[in-house]
Amino acid sequence: MNQPIILSTQPLDLYAEQTLSRFGQFKVAAQPTLEGLMREIAPAIGLVVRGQVQITAALMDAAPHLKVIGRTGVGYDTVDINAATERGIAVVYTPGAGARAVAEAAFAFMLALCKMIAHWDRETKRGNWQARIASQGTDLDQKTLGIIGLGRIGQIVAKMAKPFEMNVIAFDPYLDPAVAGALGVKLVDLDTLMAQADYVTLHCPQNDETMGLINRTRLQRMKQGSFLVNLARGGVIESLDPIYEMLVSGHLRGAALDVFLVEPPDHTHPIFSLRNCLVSPHAMATSEGAMTRIYASMANDMAAILGSTTPEFVVNPETLAR
Repeated sequence: MNQPIILSTQPLDLYAEQTLSRFGQFKVAAQPTLEGLMREIAPAIGLVVRGQVQITAALMDAAPHLKVIGRTGVGYDTVDINAATERGIAVVYTPGAGARAVAEAAFAFMLALCKMIAHWDRETKRGNWQARIASQGTDLDQKTLGIIGLGRIGQIVAKMAKPFEMNVIAFDPYLDPAVAGALGVKLVDLDTLMAQADYVTLHCPQNDETMGLINRTRLQRMKQGSFLVNLARGGVIESLDPIYEMLVSGHLRGAALDVFLVEPPDHTHPIFSLRNCLVSPHAMATSEGAMTRIYASMANDMAAILGSTTPEFVVNPETLAR
């Protein structure tokens, strides 16, 4: 084999690059696409995946010495885990490293929506002082917050809701009820959550069970004038179309979307013209503090694999025996 490399789809921070450079030349891909990676991956013993490029079985076959794939984040739906496991390639990820940043973003979005911050900023800068008479914001206190997915992020969101005196309910069919009870959260079925919550925030993974989980029928069950926040994955929501329609009709008072089914999304979709829909480019988990923790966690676990020690977070631990 030529000199081994650690190939990354995007630059990392100094700590991560120096940590991984102990095992081979650290190299950022010239083109962070599947086709671009195929041209460079042959000598790779490690692959760092940032962004939405799909890591396929064919790509793994093009790197016969590949030992580990590192994912910067909690989601690993872009990596063919079965193919990696079959080839003895460990996949590490960083659950919890960005959880606080995402939870804070959920409240930033909810507050921005209910307090109409973007609206007031825009109207005041236009000189429209009388806008304060024509519209009113609303509040978080005494409202019901519905959390879909009460994992690491969802649990932090539940804790943050207490100072706002919100009533918190959650849907998570895999959670130990004792965990919810300790948080003061009532577990309910999904349809009950959609019907009772004034604010619905999504923090579940995207998989076969959750694809299209929030569809038109469930959105129609939401309260008149309620709010929807998605910081999970774009595919958890069936389509932008019903959200747009319900924002226009007023059934939804506001929505905030950090993630989309296709990224970047088609910005010509009419939802992007609405003032009561806040959007961001899948950026809320990438605060400075979160990325420092994410890079360190991923680099340390990749180094553990390459150095034949035990990583902390690995998706397919059965590969470690090899």
